[in-house]
Amino acid sequence: MKTSPSERPLALVIDDEPQMRRLLRVCLEMNGYEVAEAGTGAEGAERAALCQPDIVLLDLGLPDMEGHAVLKRLREWSQAPVMVVSVRQREAEKIAALDGGANDYITKPFGTGELLARLRVLQRYKQPSGRPEVFHSGALSVNLAARIVKVGGEIVKLTATEHALLVLFVQNAGRVLTHGYLLREIWNARDPEQTGILRVYMGYLREKLEADPSKPQLLLTEPGVGYRLAMLD
Repeated sequence: MKTSPSERPLALVIDDEPQMRRLLRVCLEMNGYEVAEAGTGAEGAERAALCQPDIVLLDLGLPDMEGHAVLKRLREWSQAPVMVVSVRQREAEKIAALDGGANDYITKPFGTGELLARLRVLQRYKQPSGRPEVFHSGALSVNLAARIVKVGGEIVKLTATEHALLVLFVQNAGRVLTHGYLLREIWNARDPEQTGILRVYMGYLREKLEADPSKPQLLLTEPGVGYRLAMLD
């Protein structure tokens, strides 16, 4: 991560093709960037958390997971500009990536001049993240980048669904999230009446995060509407 304005911006390239990573490294280093690389989605997410790049170049066709999943994970905690670099040219793919949080999309093969111009635009209009990397509320702390949840300093293990649900509350701390919104975002369910699974998972989270799950102080119920993550001192 940059530590002073004089240092070169750090670009993270997440692509499973060694030839493409070499091409991008040469191009970027010749034009003032430092470069970090990852060949899989999981490695890319981990490298992003460790080095906190100024910009990410992300392929969609990764061997272990879709680039869309990596993008979703990055957007849980980072607002660094993401440029999708992919052979996929279908409009639907571009729309899905942009709607999923990508800032731009360029298809392979591409001209290095165009790539660099697009990166300059992203760097020019980069906005600092207003979301802290580590969220605190009472005894709860959530490190969004490292995906570590603690209560009273002790690590709490969550399932993937529990973690995704908690991240959604952290991203909207203090706001009431309706049953329908939570069902759509976590389970892609369209029927707001299907609240049974939501109640079950809220129970799981309360068991793991609340001092007294029967009298929750963090994850509050808004009767007939939804749930809210309280902001505690």
